[in-house]
Amino acid sequence: MDTDQVRATFLEFQRERGHAILERASLVPHDDPTTLFTGSGMQPLLAYLEGADHPDGPRLADSQPCLRSRDIEDVGDDRHTTFFEMLGNWSLGDYGKEEQLRSVWELLVVRLGLDPSRLYVSCFGGDKEYGLPRDDESAAVWGELFGAAGIDAPVADLGTLARAGEVGSDGARICFYGRKNWWCRGDSMDAMPIGDPGGTDSEMFYLFADIPHDPAYGAHCHPNCDCGRYIEIGNSDFMSYQRTADGFAPLPRHNVDFGGGLERTAAAVIDSPDIFRTSLLWPIVQRLEELSGARYEDETYAFRVVADHLRGATFLAVDGVVPSNKAQGYVMRRLIRRAMRTAHTLGLDEDFVGGLVPTVAALYRATYPEVEERHERVVDVLSAEETKFRRTLDRGLAHVRTYVGQTVTGADLFAWKDTYGFPVELSLEEVRTEGLTLDPGWHDQLDDLVREQRERSRAATKKEHL
Repeated sequence: MDTDQVRATFLEFQRERGHAILERASLVPHDDPTTLFTGSGMQPLLAYLEGADHPDGPRLADSQPCLRSRDIEDVGDDRHTTFFEMLGNWSLGDYGKEEQLRSVWELLVVRLGLDPSRLYVSCFGGDKEYGLPRDDESAAVWGELFGAAGIDAPVADLGTLARAGEVGSDGARICFYGRKNWWCRGDSMDAMPIGDPGGTDSEMFYLFADIPHDPAYGAHCHPNCDCGRYIEIGNSDFMSYQRTADGFAPLPRHNVDFGGGLERTAAAVIDSPDIFRTSLLWPIVQRLEELSGARYEDETYAFRVVADHLRGATFLAVDGVVPSNKAQGYVMRRLIRRAMRTAHTLGLDEDFVGGLVPTVAALYRATYPEVEERHERVVDVLSAEETKFRRTLDRGLAHVRTYVGQTVTGADLFAWKDTYGFPVELSLEEVRTEGLTLDPGWHDQLDDLVREQRERSRAATKKEHL
């Protein structure tokens, strides 16, 4: 079963259960000024999750393209991307926890054929500060499902992620965590805006037992460990609360929100921990191999960064974004330029964007035909940025490499940007790549110089108008 078939199976399964299938929303939210990109499947549905009635009814489903720029530094391992699709289904005050969890089990085990003995789950362990109870209901449903499949399902209460790394899960199949299993839009339970919905969640993980635990992520492994043995393939959010000034109050209508990463689920289906070997990413990797003459096995990090960033930039261009120094355009510019810097290590110093966009367009021809319909414009937009940055990249890299054996200061980073047009974030990556020493006070030094430059600019502008 390839990635397109996984998506189709999910949507057909939800249609059979009475869900209306929604069209994808733009990567650029048109009515949500709080965020730059559509970063989850629920984001376009926020008004309905807060209580409004959806015109298509209380049961909804889709596969929503998403972009999370905060994950850009994580791209390069076997499971992180900035661009991905989120499989989602929602109950707006209709069914609850038990029906949702049973349907997830049927989807993963019966329809997609995943080995249930490699599935592990987490549940909310409660929060004393806010008086929120432990989600024993979800744990009981999971226990029954595993038991019916003849699988022992011991339970462990692990608390925080830090504690879980210290003690490990000791083979537990159902693990309680604290705030890690609380869902909200903000960075944390405490940071939730007043009025926002939130609630407990239950996450599903798939075990790749052949991957050894990396103690850099804690002395012991557990389902929510970041070492790569377990990969999260989905979570069910039970939105039952609304943030208030002094805590949480029940939502007038309880909702269910399921989100499952399409690429991660497809990786589990083909029994590979590497999502770049799934059918919507591997052809991009193969095209890069043709263009560069390099091999994925030898330059894995570089292939992953270029494949992800160019796919994401392509979809941004399809949805009307152009590179700039502000907002969505800045993130797009960073994706393209980071892809170019990384492609440089593969020997791709000529125009290569035009050779990749048609590959991306062909992959999404059936599902998102607009990608192919607009691919010539996409090539023009991305190639123009590539041409613009090519000279800057060559000069900047050459200059940075003259600093071998020296300490790089904030003044150096400022000069590289001011003189050579080399972005600070790329300078920092190059410093790490070349193993250069970075002055501990570089950030404050850089801020001071940027502030001084702005003040000089304002003074000059004021003088021009006297």
